[in-house]
Amino acid sequence: MSNEAVLQDAPRGGGMPILTLLIALIAIGLGVYTSLPLFSEGHAAFNTSSNVVWGLPVVAYVFLALSSTGLAMVSSLAMVFGWKDFYPIAKRCLWLAVTVLIAGFISLALELGHPFRMLWAIPLNLQIQSPLFWMGVWYLIALIFMIVKLALLHRDEWSTSRSRTVGIATFVSESLAAVTLALVFGMMAMRPYWYGSFVPVYFLVTAALSGVAFATLFAFFAHRLGTTSMSARMKHLMTDLMPKIFAALLGTVLVLAVARVITGLWSNQPEISLVTRHFVDSPWFHVQLWLGMVLPFILLLMPKLRVQPLIQVLASVLVLLGVFIGRYEYIVGGQLIPLWKGTWYPDLIAYTPSLTEWGIVIFGVGVGLLIYAVGTWMFRLDDAPADAR
Repeated sequence: MSNEAVLQDAPRGGGMPILTLLIALIAIGLGVYTSLPLFSEGHAAFNTSSNVVWGLPVVAYVFLALSSTGLAMVSSLAMVFGWKDFYPIAKRCLWLAVTVLIAGFISLALELGHPFRMLWAIPLNLQIQSPLFWMGVWYLIALIFMIVKLALLHRDEWSTSRSRTVGIATFVSESLAAVTLALVFGMMAMRPYWYGSFVPVYFLVTAALSGVAFATLFAFFAHRLGTTSMSARMKHLMTDLMPKIFAALLGTVLVLAVARVITGLWSNQPEISLVTRHFVDSPWFHVQLWLGMVLPFILLLMPKLRVQPLIQVLASVLVLLGVFIGRYEYIVGGQLIPLWKGTWYPDLIAYTPSLTEWGIVIFGVGVGLLIYAVGTWMFRLDDAPADAR
């Protein structure tokens, strides 16, 4: 064990674990109850079809998996790139990355209909030419590295050579996993709404945005929505550096999102223009754009507002809502026009998530929150090296 001194910003338990635990148990109970038809009806309980194959549970998986990548990026600012200002939230971000990734795995596993079958089907049917296979491999490797890194941090190994090596491996594997996940969609030329070489870049930028939003939200919740229990360095981070990075990432994503909408409406491909028009005409698009991006961007641009914890929490919640809607529009939108059109006329396939699909997502999120709540008691998530005060 390293002899490095460690600073702990807050009492062990880090804020409001009891509230988190209560919310987790409610979500698990509600999720189990609403997803019961899955075990009696199978996929018939979903509103997916031969045309819309990937529904809400897959959307939730992509959202959570990429958020895990974003949280690993935030953690890596300190533990890989040596930006000491981020040490006060590095351990919490790493544990959050583990929990949201597990929540995403649960959502995806239950969507498969027979989750235990993959334990032998995947190893015995190595589809090494499929990005789906490598996506799973990289995320599994990333999960293992993150758990090892957490174990090293819990032993106060912040700057040892093996701790740095594991940190770099975590960052690389998480980044490769996100890029491979992007290629699952971006390589599908038969679905023009998904296809494009820019998809990996867009996924990485939006992953970083959701990671910063999650980090901001849970950091303030851990300190009871205030800064009085924070160390001087953490207070500086959460009232100066973090909101500026948050605003910069949000502005970048806002530009990319608007550019995608404009080019989508201008396209002469019905698979792109009709789907884009469909979403632009829906109220959820305006929730995503105005409430999920424009409003928090304006709030974070104002110096007197962005330093306030409640404003940052509000911006984080709105951004996460906007990112989730964006994931839904992208994944479902790519399937709304059938591959085999036949006598198809310009109308879109209807899809609305079933209650069972919502139950699966709620259950996965509940388990993730439960794991996170346990970690707030066990792992001293506010620890930081003494030289990061």
